Amino acid sequence: MHGLRKANIWLAFYLIVGANSIQAAELTRTQVEQLLAKADKQHPADLRRKDLTDLDLSNLDFRNADLWGADLRRSNLNNSNLQGLTLDLTVMTRIKLSGANLANTSIFGVSLMHADLSNADMSGSRVVAIMDGANLSNANLSNVQWAADMKNQSMGLMRASLKGANLSGANLHNAQLGRAMLKHAKLVNANLQNADMYSAEMDGADMTGADLTNANFSEAKLHDAIFAGAILQGARFDGAKNLPDSVKPASAQ
Repeated sequence: MHGLRKANIWLAFYLIVGANSIQAAELTRTQVEQLLAKADKQHPADLRRKDLTDLDLSNLDFRNADLWGADLRRSNLNNSNLQGLTLDLTVMTRIKLSGANLANTSIFGVSLMHADLSNADMSGSRVVAIMDGANLSNANLSNVQWAADMKNQSMGLMRASLKGANLSGANLHNAQLGRAMLKHAKLVNANLQNADMYSAEMDGADMTGADLTNANFSEAKLHDAIFAGAILQGARFDGAKNLPDSVKPASAQ
């Protein structure tokens, strides 16, 4: 019964984040700009659950907007400011957020599959989302809280999923990625100093040239993971699964 309940909840989640809209966006860019111009913290622009698919919303300031549950699939929010917003249950598959400010945002129960988050600032954000195939190259992901919350797992393991995501050159200093899904993620030349990947699934992850100083890979799954040219000083691999032979001498230091 417990397994069935978890399966039903996850099915509902996928239906929410992956449903296909057949209608045009409810608002135009001009109408969104007008709402934002009149908004303040006490009276935010009401974009809650609005269909904003395929709109060009680049270079806008959304800090005084309510975007909870909005449908933003394929929309262009490049270089927009969403700092500090709650974006829980928004739909953002294939969204463009290159260069956007997403610092200290909350993004829970969301699909960011194949999203463009290159050069975005997501520092300090709390994310439990599907980001498979997303482009996070050169993004600022320092101090992110993307680890699974083990106190709230009655619905099954809710965690950040970054399968096949591109995190090349990303800044993941102090990132919390415990139990995250990072299979075949590209972390080439990424900064993972002091990052916590406890029990993360990292089979096939490419960390060529990455700075892994003091990173924690305890209990992580590392089958076919690539560490060529990586800085491993102080990195921990206690109980790591399928640790590559090339890393074992460094882990024993």
